[in-house]
Amino acid sequence: MNAYSEKIKILCVDDERNVLRALERIFLDDDYDIMLAGSGDEGLKVMEESGPFQVVISDYRMPVMNGVEFLKGVYDRWPETVRIVLSGYADASAIVDAINEGHIYRFIPKPWNDDELRVTIQNSLERYFLLKKNSELLDKLSEVNLALEEKIQDRTAQLELRHRALEFSQTLMGNLPVGVVGIDANGMIAYCNSVAMRLLKDVCRDIFGADIAACCDVTFCNLIEQVRRDKNIKVDITLSGIPCQILGRTVDFSGNAAVVLVLLEVGA
Repeated sequence: MNAYSEKIKILCVDDERNVLRALERIFLDDDYDIMLAGSGDEGLKVMEESGPFQVVISDYRMPVMNGVEFLKGVYDRWPETVRIVLSGYADASAIVDAINEGHIYRFIPKPWNDDELRVTIQNSLERYFLLKKNSELLDKLSEVNLALEEKIQDRTAQLELRHRALEFSQTLMGNLPVGVVGIDANGMIAYCNSVAMRLLKDVCRDIFGADIAACCDVTFCNLIEQVRRDKNIKVDITLSGIPCQILGRTVDFSGNAAVVLVLLEVGA
């Protein structure tokens, strides 16, 4: 049994039958499925009909379609297959062509050493399965990234919708004919529309982000405390010299009691 998760298939291509038989004998003790082809055309046909193959070993010098042309065809259609060239002609141009055009993993001269060839095949298989694992991990990462991108897009759309709703509500509140003031649980003025700002101009030295205990007069601070105590009030009061009716109530905001005041000018 081989140590891999799939059947190992190796294709040997050479126009000399004795070479093919010699290659086949090398792997008799290995749990490999060895297939043979006598030409580049036949090799491509075998790969199409019986693939996928993890490794292809091809002679360089073959009639009609040489090894580089054959392995280039393999690379174009099955780029994950590891490609090895055998040749009795160790000229530099052949090596360069094989590497550049066929994307060759190894160039092995004839005659070869059987043990060295078996080690090369083993290394080729390790490379094949490492690249395959990397490809699978990249595919999974791509799926995760795509799902994350979709979630980000959905979240962005939700945030944009909420932002538009917030802008609308702020514009609406800002243009109400009555004053509206929001004070958080810590006594900070968190919201104040334009009418309320006008009515509080002589009551509070500062408005947005102001601590009412430090910036507002005692009457206004006592009013806020009354709302917190009674939860819901309706009182008449004069603010900045203007008679007003105050409607106040507490509202829950993030688990804390905030105060909302509606300021109506009496006789306005």
